[in-house]
Amino acid sequence: MADLGLSGRRVLVTGGTSGIGHAVADAFAEEGAHVGIIGRSPARLHTALEHLRGKHPDAVIVGGSCDISSEQAVTGTTDELVSQLGGLDHLVSSAGISGSLGATVDQVAADEFVEVQRVNVLGPFLALKAALRYLREGKDATYTLIGSDSGFVAVPGMLAYNASKGAVVQLTRALSTELYTEGIRVNSVCPSIVDTPMAREGLGVESLQDLPYPVSKPADIAWLVVSLASRRSAAVNGVSLLADFGFHARSSFPA
Repeated sequence: MADLGLSGRRVLVTGGTSGIGHAVADAFAEEGAHVGIIGRSPARLHTALEHLRGKHPDAVIVGGSCDISSEQAVTGTTDELVSQLGGLDHLVSSAGISGSLGATVDQVAADEFVEVQRVNVLGPFLALKAALRYLREGKDATYTLIGSDSGFVAVPGMLAYNASKGAVVQLTRALSTELYTEGIRVNSVCPSIVDTPMAREGLGVESLQDLPYPVSKPADIAWLVVSLASRRSAAVNGVSLLADFGFHARSSFPA
């Protein structure tokens, strides 16, 4: 197995209680990192911590619950977890919501549109703002956001989500530029459909096994995240890495 150089590193993952975020926390722990997770639900946090600690009994794994779109809550939770980790080298922002899918622009309530931006765009901004002073003191520090292919392509009925993930792409570029001189790399990983509870709920299905297109596993996306955090990826900065099986390269123009 390739040595990614992450043993002993301190990592904080928002949205770490389920789906991609939980897989990311698991992957970092597998590499020997000390891991903190943040989730909104105390019950899901308890379950996630039990699973991670059971699978990695020798690892340092801590967690806290808060609303990722509340600056005061995010700052307090981050300070607490970083104190337990003894510092911070890597931050991953995976918390997100899809909003209701299938509604046309005239059917999307303004409050719902704002809520999706609040979690998916404001959340990653606040996560970094709270963690930045610690990352500045970290080793080979990185910030990786979980975006989506929906930041590059669009389908009807996903207006709020498309807008939020498009913002994540530009947020990645802007942060990588701003933090370049401080030695903090910023990238995002942008998958298409991933087999997560949120995806199954959004598609209204119990299983993604028989869909007519490929579906990633959370662990597949987690591998990309830990790879970007590795010092071996030092030249990769400001990149929004599409993980969509190449579908973005295929023209849908009817000619």
